[in-house]
Amino acid sequence: MGYIARGGVFHFVLKKDDHMEKKGSLSFPKAVPIKSRWLLPIAGTVAVLLLFPMNRAAAQSIRFPWDGYGHDAQHDAMASAAAQPLDHILWQTPVDLNPQYDTNGELDIHYGSPLITRANTVIVPVKTGAANGFEVEALAGATGKTNWTLSTDYVLPPHNWTPSFSPALTPENRLYFPGGGGTVYYCNTTEATNGPPAVGQLAFYGLANYLANSNAYLTNVFIDTPITSDRYGDIFFGFQVTGPTPLNLQGGIARIDFNGTGAWLAASNAAGDVWINKVAQNCAPALSNDHRILYVAVDYGSYNSGYLVALDSRTLAPLAHTRLLDVAYPTNQDVISDDVTASPTIGPDGDVYYGVMEYPWNSNHQRGWLHHFDSTLTQSKTPGAFGWDATASIVPASAVPSYHGSSPYLLMTKYNNYPEAGGDGVNKIAVLDPHETMTDPITGATVMKEILTIAGPTPDPQQTNNFPNAVKEWCINSAVVDPFTRSVLANNEDGKLYRWDLASNTLSETNVLTTGIGEAYTPTVVGVNGAVYAINNAILFAVGR
Repeated sequence: MGYIARGGVFHFVLKKDDHMEKKGSLSFPKAVPIKSRWLLPIAGTVAVLLLFPMNRAAAQSIRFPWDGYGHDAQHDAMASAAAQPLDHILWQTPVDLNPQYDTNGELDIHYGSPLITRANTVIVPVKTGAANGFEVEALAGATGKTNWTLSTDYVLPPHNWTPSFSPALTPENRLYFPGGGGTVYYCNTTEATNGPPAVGQLAFYGLANYLANSNAYLTNVFIDTPITSDRYGDIFFGFQVTGPTPLNLQGGIARIDFNGTGAWLAASNAAGDVWINKVAQNCAPALSNDHRILYVAVDYGSYNSGYLVALDSRTLAPLAHTRLLDVAYPTNQDVISDDVTASPTIGPDGDVYYGVMEYPWNSNHQRGWLHHFDSTLTQSKTPGAFGWDATASIVPASAVPSYHGSSPYLLMTKYNNYPEAGGDGVNKIAVLDPHETMTDPITGATVMKEILTIAGPTPDPQQTNNFPNAVKEWCINSAVVDPFTRSVLANNEDGKLYRWDLASNTLSETNVLTTGIGEAYTPTVVGVNGAVYAINNAILFAVGR
């Protein structure tokens, strides 16, 4: 055992050798069952905490069907099973029981990703209230039948667009989901069908500290990113602090290991910049392929500059940081926006990709840039021409038969071109070669080479008077790549789910989900049996044979 300093406070942590953590256990009170839709502790109350022993077996390497945002800790968004044909809507369930439409009838919100267990249970994060109120539901993947529901006292951080509520699964099938005051809840028996599983609660700064003054933490500490799990069952997330706490917490990055021991690092220490005060909202932490390096973006406001940082995943010790500078105007700092869901993607070669907004505004038609670094963040490589509101997906080069370059993998990303920012409204999705270059026709910058692009098929009536070729946007924050069928499954604001066939470069299949709605940032997912999951107009649809 040992201690490390975190943000001016010493925290008890478990040491780890070069390959994996040393085993250990903590004793907790006996767990007891809870009722369906049971509400966990809220501000001003103290409830019995239901906790489990946190022993774990050796780290597993079994690939999950879908364990968190972007599929896994590298956010590669690559399916582990072949996607079924998009023939029918198999079942559907709401992900928002009280959707809040803006004056244009659109949803300014980020929806968390569904999770899929190996036994084909679909874990669905659900918003229940107008501004707050969240729960997780477990559904049978084959039928959509609800197995159980658990509520949480999680409260969103201050925001403009509604951030995501995003749980995660560990390799041992433990579910973690955000709670109030920067705490997390967990349950072990996610496959339960005879009522909701028992639940435990953890705090990265110590549960005893939370219980001693829960109101201070509930009021001032907020998880502000999806949760990411590593191969050992340790979890990571960003948190935001808006007021004083007894421990003088500062916004930053939290880690809770498989045994329940927490640690944290202030975002300012991660970046080496006293002005930095939080992790970018919705930025899911990513892990290197060997799970030893943690990557996340940090900033100091809703629309401000910031850094991409690298930390030792075992100790949270800072390893590297890089200021995000504009590609076309390299003396300017790019902007990290809390209104997006851009998160780092880790390539098979260890390269790191992260999207930001350009500065000056509109200088790249508000497409931003997809920054590209080596694993140490010391070498800046060829960027992508779009990046600000999407997380890139990994495409095996073999999935694109027409590709004859030397890169073993390609990237798939959204590729919009906004008319309100000087573009033509021809919104596309694209496959890019991260290691070959072309000249960007808009800015003249050297960017990743386009291998395939395809425009949305539905005209945008709000834009076609002035931009005759304008089409509806691709409504995605992370799109699943299916290497088995050489395709991408992508959701569009026209209310349809499409299969983009990478062999023929056509939209080869379509399924109409709704009449269409704008803006909401949504993922697509492929389950263990090949069912395709997409969110449109606050509803999760399971699509397949």
